[in-house]
Amino acid sequence: MSLRYLTFDCYGTLIDWRKGIEENFKKFAKFKNSKGIDIFGEYVEIESKQEQDYITYKQILASSFLDLAHNLDLDPSQEVAQAFAISITSWPSFADTVPVLRSLGGKGLKRIILSNVDRELLENTITLNKLEVDGYITAEDVKSYKPQRGHWLQLLKQYDLTKDEVVHVAGSIYHDIVPAAKLGFRTIWVNRYNESEPTEVKPTHSVRNLSEILNII
Repeated sequence: MSLRYLTFDCYGTLIDWRKGIEENFKKFAKFKNSKGIDIFGEYVEIESKQEQDYITYKQILASSFLDLAHNLDLDPSQEVAQAFAISITSWPSFADTVPVLRSLGGKGLKRIILSNVDRELLENTITLNKLEVDGYITAEDVKSYKPQRGHWLQLLKQYDLTKDEVVHVAGSIYHDIVPAAKLGFRTIWVNRYNESEPTEVKPTHSVRNLSEILNII
């Protein structure tokens, strides 16, 4: 069966998740980070622990922000935490995102986002960043968070696909590459930060940025 669909993680793959977290945490928590703390790493660890039972992603963003702030002896308000959560819609896309999505669409491929967020947050992100996509499935739709299997199972059902017709593209080994590969999907790992190859599974392809996908597809 020939390739028909490319599925994408959004934040960390299409959107610069690291930059968004670091800059907006500093902004809203009023944290200068003079000690060189790994804000991104600390935040991601906290957030992943909250993605077990389903609650809205807006709640997870706010709660993770507050937990990290408290770990750093900061005491921002709930209103500030909510402002951080909403800021996700304005986090910037990577420079290659828009042109690559457009090029893939020009090849006749359908582009679907599989994201661990609420629909409203993702819809605003798509609009503000002018992302050309053909659909999306969110955690709100499936009531679970990747690396759980709900997004991929919903994809196959909703679009009447077989796994052979799909390639999943993502930057996160934990949230995307491992579960997608274990389900039998082909994968493209976008290794923007020169990380070590995963030991659990081997991606079908590894690239350094989205532009390199155009040499594969």
